[in-house]
Amino acid sequence: MEVETARPYFFGDIGFWAERTEVHKAAYQGQVSELQSLIQSGASVNIVAVDSITPLHEAAARGQTQCVRMLLDAGAQVDARNVDGSTPLCEACSIGNFECVRLLLEYGAKVNPTLTSRTTSPLHEACMGGNADCVRLVIAKGASLEAYDLYYGTPLHVACANRHLECVKVLLNAGVRVNAARLHETPLHHAAKSNSVDMIELLVEFGANIYARDKYDRKPVDYTRPDTPSAHCLQLYESNPLSLQQLSRITLRTVLGTKAVDVVTKLDIPNRIISYLLYQ
Repeated sequence: MEVETARPYFFGDIGFWAERTEVHKAAYQGQVSELQSLIQSGASVNIVAVDSITPLHEAAARGQTQCVRMLLDAGAQVDARNVDGSTPLCEACSIGNFECVRLLLEYGAKVNPTLTSRTTSPLHEACMGGNADCVRLVIAKGASLEAYDLYYGTPLHVACANRHLECVKVLLNAGVRVNAARLHETPLHHAAKSNSVDMIELLVEFGANIYARDKYDRKPVDYTRPDTPSAHCLQLYESNPLSLQQLSRITLRTVLGTKAVDVVTKLDIPNRIISYLLYQ
């Protein structure tokens, strides 16, 4: 059955997009009965709009879990890409819909789709939106902690730049490289710009280099305003080197990397020491 193209309809806050089919519209609006009827009438679940958006993209972008399942059961391509290279999993991670993310992964969505100059990874999207539960889930499914985006850098850069402390904690505990750089800019530079003392302290405790210089030859402290808590915090670290215990802990985490949690929790040592080593 050939589905007639529907009139344009409003999508989010960006105005009218290119025309969508009735399948796109039903998926976007969560009209389960209508979508089921269209599918049963022979409508294609993989039909694309001019920007390569599929009905599955629409459903995932709105967290319409029932529609997502219905489309997948009807044969929707789980890793379809739109004109920007984003997959439905990227869309679901962006809005932080845990059930939708879980469902797409269950149906085989790639947690590490190939990145392009216009694409961020699902993990980047989850960090950008501050969706810590989704961050945990995609990491558990093998998401690359060091996936690199040309504009944003690593997921840790994204989490710090957007002031999402809980996402930063999840990434650090998973073994992300705390001093990864984008144009010599580290996550600590972002934390300093955000004036987030909690984030600065967390990053430094995991080994962030307070002396790292970006492409402008500026240290993190150079991005703080005088007499602010973040400035005082970084100045204190500069005047008081880390203790031998802290350095040993950082070295252990660096050597073990992503295996740190698994290895340390199996050691026959008191829980308080395990907690200290992992800083969870």
